[in-house]
Amino acid sequence: QVQLVESGGGSVQAGGSLRLSCAVSGYTHPTSCMGWFRQAPGKEREGVAIIYTGDGSTYYDDSVEGRFFISHDNAKNTLHLEMNSLKPEDTAMYYCTSDPDRPTTGGLNPCVVRLTAAFGYSGQGTQVTVSS
Repeated sequence: QVQLVESGGGSVQAGGSLRLSCAVSGYTHPTSCMGWFRQAPGKEREGVAIIYTGDGSTYYDDSVEGRFFISHDNAKNTLHLEMNSLKPEDTAMYYCTSDPDRPTTGGLNPCVVRLTAAFGYSGQGTQVTVSS
């Protein structure tokens, strides 16, 4: 059974940094497609950062480009999101997401499409609160 367990959320002042982590386990068909999404109260779920570990390619939403950095530790199968220069508008519940447990093909673009369509798995979420 696939499990995604997030950690690292918390409260920080604007301009501060946080690092989120997500321990991934249980895949029968190891996934190469993982990412972070967020949802603020009253707003739609949005993709923040996605990584295709097959070639290391990444996608970032324009709102976080240059401030957030996604990475994957292959040895520990753990996904990270380094968040810098945080802004109050970054306040949200952050969810680790990953592909369905089945063979998949294609690179970053199909990966982004699948995760955005909410196929696959998500963790329980970790709250990030940025105060001004």
